[in-house]
Amino acid sequence: MKRLGIISLFVILFIAFIWVWNFSYQTGREEAYIPVESENPITLIPSETGVFQRSQYALDYANMPVDENHQRSLKDYYKNRAFHGAPPSIPHPVSNERSMGENVCLKCHQNGGFVNKFDAYAPVTPHPEMVNCRQCHVPQHTEQLFKGTNFYKVEAPQVGVNNALQGSPPVIPHQVQMHENCLSCHAGPSAPKEIRVTHPERINCRQCHVPNNKEMTDIGIFKRAINSPQ
Repeated sequence: MKRLGIISLFVILFIAFIWVWNFSYQTGREEAYIPVESENPITLIPSETGVFQRSQYALDYANMPVDENHQRSLKDYYKNRAFHGAPPSIPHPVSNERSMGENVCLKCHQNGGFVNKFDAYAPVTPHPEMVNCRQCHVPQHTEQLFKGTNFYKVEAPQVGVNNALQGSPPVIPHQVQMHENCLSCHAGPSAPKEIRVTHPERINCRQCHVPNNKEMTDIGIFKRAINSPQ
C-alpha cells in the first residue's frame, strides 16, 4: 500500500507538471495587447501585430534599391484622400466592383511590386486581413454624383517637425489603429519618399517612436491585459 501511495503521488505530480507547462506554453503564444483605459470608446493604440507579422520582409525593404523614376511623394499620397485620416480612394479603373476585395485587391496590394499598367509601385495595405475593401475604399472618379464642399479640411502633419528634441526620434503624428503595419507606408519603393525610413529592419517601431495625437486630449493609462475571471 505504501508503494502504491508513492507511485500515485508521483503520477499526480507528473500530471500537474504537464498541465502547468501546457498552460504556460499556451499563454505565451497569445498576442500581446495593451488596452487603454479611457472614456473614449476609440482604441488609440491597438496591438501592432501587423508589423511583426510582416517583419520577414524588413530586410528585403532595406536591401531594395531606390527607383528614382517611380518614387511616390506625400502630395500623391494625400491626393487620394478626401481629408487627413480618410481611407485612400481607388485611383484606377474598376472593371467589376462586385469582385473587389480579398484576392483581387491583394494581388497587388498585399506585397506591393511594380505594375506596368500604371507605371507605378502598388502601395502595400497595412491590414490585408480586412478583405472587404470596398467597405472603406471608393473609386476616385465620382464627379457625377459627389460635389466639392467648403467643409474645413484638417491639415496633414508636417514632416521634419515631429521631434520632441533635436536628434530624437520623430513621434507618431497619427493614430495607430488601421495603420498597425508601419512598413506598409514607411518602407519599400511604394512608400512616399519624404517619410521612407532608413532602417526598416528595426521592426519594433514603438520602442523609439511614441504617439502624439494632438486631436485627443487624454490617451488614458496603459495596462496589460490580465487573464483573470471577470
